[in-house]
Amino acid sequence: MKLLDVWRSKAYDERADKSQLQPIWNTYFAKEKEFYQKLLPEKEVVKGTVTELCEKYGVDTFYMTGILDGINDSLVTPNPIEEMEEDTMISLEYDKELLYKNMVAAGADWLYNLKEWDEYFTEEEKKALYKEQKASTTIKKDAKVYPNDPCPCGSGKKYKKCCGKNA
Repeated sequence: MKLLDVWRSKAYDERADKSQLQPIWNTYFAKEKEFYQKLLPEKEVVKGTVTELCEKYGVDTFYMTGILDGINDSLVTPNPIEEMEEDTMISLEYDKELLYKNMVAAGADWLYNLKEWDEYFTEEEKKALYKEQKASTTIKKDAKVYPNDPCPCGSGKKYKKCCGKNA
C-alpha cells in the first residue's frame, strides 16, 4: 500500500467516529507546526528521500506523508505524492506566497501566524496576502439589471428596449 493511501485511509476513515480521528489530527497539527517552524528558516532547498526528511524533521512516516500531502500544492514542482514510497526522492522547494495563502485558505492560523514568516514578509505584506486569499474565494454577483434601467451596453436606451429584448 502506498504511503498516501495509508495516510488517507486512517486520517479520513469514514467508518471511524470523531473520538478515534481526533487524536490523529491533534498529533498531526502539532507535528505540522513543528515541521514548519524548522522548514521556514531553511535557506537552501530541502531535498531527500521521505525517510531522510522524516529523520531530519523528527516526524514519523505516517505524519510526514500527511504533511507532504498538505504542502504539495504549494511546491514549485509537486512531488509524486500518489506514488510516493519511503525511498522516493522529493523536494520541498515551495513558493512562499502560495504556501502562505494556502495556509490561510485552510484556516490554519497556527501555521500562517508562525513568527518564522516574519523573515519573509512584513506585517503589511502578510495582511495583503491574507486579504488577497480571502477575496479570491468571495463570490461577487453582478447587480441585477431591471427592464427600465439604462442598458449596461452604454447605448443610452432602457434595457428592455435594447439588450433586454432578446433576453
